[in-house]
Amino acid sequence: MTLPRAAGAAAVEPARTWRCRDRVLAIVDRPLVMGVVNVTPDSFSDGGHFLEPAAAVEHAFRLAAEGADIVDLGAESTRPGAEPVPAAAQLRRLVPVLEPLARAGGVCVSVDTASAEVARAALDLGAHVVNDVTALGDPAMPAVVAAAGAGVVLMHMQGEPRSMQRAPRYADVAREVAEFLGARLAAARAAGIAADCVALDPGIGFGKTLEHNLQLIARLGELAALGRPVVLGASRKRFLGTLTGDAPADQRLEAGLAAAAIAVWNGAGVVRTHDVAATARAVRVVAAIARARRDAAHD
Repeated sequence: MTLPRAAGAAAVEPARTWRCRDRVLAIVDRPLVMGVVNVTPDSFSDGGHFLEPAAAVEHAFRLAAEGADIVDLGAESTRPGAEPVPAAAQLRRLVPVLEPLARAGGVCVSVDTASAEVARAALDLGAHVVNDVTALGDPAMPAVVAAAGAGVVLMHMQGEPRSMQRAPRYADVAREVAEFLGARLAAARAAGIAADCVALDPGIGFGKTLEHNLQLIARLGELAALGRPVVLGASRKRFLGTLTGDAPADQRLEAGLAAAAIAVWNGAGVVRTHDVAATARAVRVVAAIARARRDAAHD
């Protein structure tokens, strides 16, 4: 069987590092794994499971032990139909979790927020990455990220969580997402954010139909060609359930591993997942096969 290769595969050398404050994360032998911890009551998969700070901290350390290079803390659900959460409410959820993680050290912490106020407070407490679904939509965010030298994930979303899945439309989804992320990368650099601090996320499920999601995963090489690590977050998402007979979120592991494997084969440098141990094992195998293919091509 021949594994699929992305259309428009990257002609440039893929990004090998991602700088996140004092951490330089290497993407050489394998992709990075970003584990998800949602301290929310309403996230689509694990909402309500980790509202208690002690449970969230324990889970974060468990994910790190399972192989997460980064732990992504989210205090605002961005599932389809979700309402915005004020900064003060996000911080009430985040601070009791972030403080003990920062004190312990060792864990590279990302904060999933579009609020510059939340990002500033989280970075002051020791976070390393801002995972921004609006790609610096808050006018104050670029200065916050630049001043801290933080890593930042710029994500594509058509619309906003409340309305993004009503009728998403594209003439060419991969081309349009690549153009948007290229423009946001340029804007980040113009605002003083170092290029090596930026990662790019096509926003699977954020204003996309099932077919849009499939096209983006199949053509990730077009995003990798922008020269920064591509983040792929497909874990447990609805399109995987649709493809597997309407499986509920907690029964989409195999589907998520398949999506992660193909994404890594097609150029993803970071895989965001709820299922860290299984995903870390799967992407190591894919990365090893990809290295063997490259070695054979150079013989």
